[in-house]
Amino acid sequence: MTITKKEFAQRRKQLMAMMEPDSIAIIPSAPMRTRSRDTEYPYRQDSDFFYLSGFPEPEAVLVLIPGREHGEYVVFCRERDREMEIWNGYRAGPEGVVKNYGADDAFPIGDIDEILPGLLEGSERVYYAMGRDQDFDRQVMEWVNTIRAKVRNGAHPPGEFIALDHLLHDMRLFKSKAEISVMQVAAEMTAKAHMRAMEVCRPGMMEFQLEAEFLHEFGRHGSRFPAYSSIVGGGANGCILHYVENDAELRDGDLVLIDAGAEYQHYAADITRTFPVNGKFSPEQRALYDVVLKAQLAAIKQVKPGNHWNQPHEAAVLVLTKGLLALGLLQGKLSELIECEAYKPFYMHRTGHWLGMDVHDVGDYKVGGAWRELEPGMVLTVEPGIYVAVDEASVDPKWRGIGIRIEDDVLVTEKGRKVLTRGATKDPDAIEAMMAKSRGRSPRRVA
Repeated sequence: MTITKKEFAQRRKQLMAMMEPDSIAIIPSAPMRTRSRDTEYPYRQDSDFFYLSGFPEPEAVLVLIPGREHGEYVVFCRERDREMEIWNGYRAGPEGVVKNYGADDAFPIGDIDEILPGLLEGSERVYYAMGRDQDFDRQVMEWVNTIRAKVRNGAHPPGEFIALDHLLHDMRLFKSKAEISVMQVAAEMTAKAHMRAMEVCRPGMMEFQLEAEFLHEFGRHGSRFPAYSSIVGGGANGCILHYVENDAELRDGDLVLIDAGAEYQHYAADITRTFPVNGKFSPEQRALYDVVLKAQLAAIKQVKPGNHWNQPHEAAVLVLTKGLLALGLLQGKLSELIECEAYKPFYMHRTGHWLGMDVHDVGDYKVGGAWRELEPGMVLTVEPGIYVAVDEASVDPKWRGIGIRIEDDVLVTEKGRKVLTRGATKDPDAIEAMMAKSRGRSPRRVA
């Protein structure tokens, strides 16, 4: 399954239909990023740009001009250059953008300063994401000022800038059948990678060696890159929410928290699983794990049309607070503990985020000051956790240094929900049984 040229064209048509009359939209590609000296990071196209074009190259600008007689979809891009292509790879060139990516018109990027002011001239409004790229902001203003300098000769510069993000990002929030199919593939290959990690994990491995298993599994199933920097946190490192050093040894008796997802055809998966390095949960680890799993299942049940965005979080907070209270990590009355957010030292983040082309995808969480209602086609993560810092003096030392998060990707459907990432085991007994099998022994409970 892939996103077709027809779907890209439908997206552009939908966006232009929402634009005000006499307007123009300008969307630049992502810039190349230097890694060190004269080497760059692997290129990844800007998500908004790719969403409307499917064009993967840098140094490009996409322009939409509703009602333009000579074509509404214009692209500026790099020219074909035999010498540069020998060194750095093939280019589509303007002709290729028209032929293969559906552009009505395409011009060399080097000619943009001469041509784009003419396209802007006469437009009343410019749809553009001002403030995202200061260098490109200046370039846009230079084009507008070029027109302003000719006002006495009858030129008509745009009088209004409108943020493009609101329209475009609301479109991206609702996934098509093709997008859902692509995301399902990303979810399935990510689930397989998490299962592989459970099978191969052993005390004494380094966190980055377990990370390498993910990269291997992603590539084996068709993903060129991870959707984000993988988190592989053993022991107390699992209590660091965005831990990415991944350079510590995995120790016998610790848990390892892995937050990793594949990117497939520009769409992200995002799964977190937590399991014992040696294949056996300790009593304290299992007690906290059971609370987190129960909270996640309760939150997932709240993902359905008509519920608002915050209901899964509210369900998770209720179960987590009850669990922490029952285990003695919190003391007091349940309602008061929730009201004063007493759980926050152990659960300091929210229960999820939108998911799509970006791992923390675009889309408003509130509309008119109220939590947004969930609708079919939205995809979100559900990821409660408990993190007991190694220096948390308020609890018994036996709980300290335990970090647990369980995360799945959930599609809102017409009748409820679909967990896209259900292929990654999270039942603790099943985890122990599978890890025992991979080690050639029977599972047993730690006394």
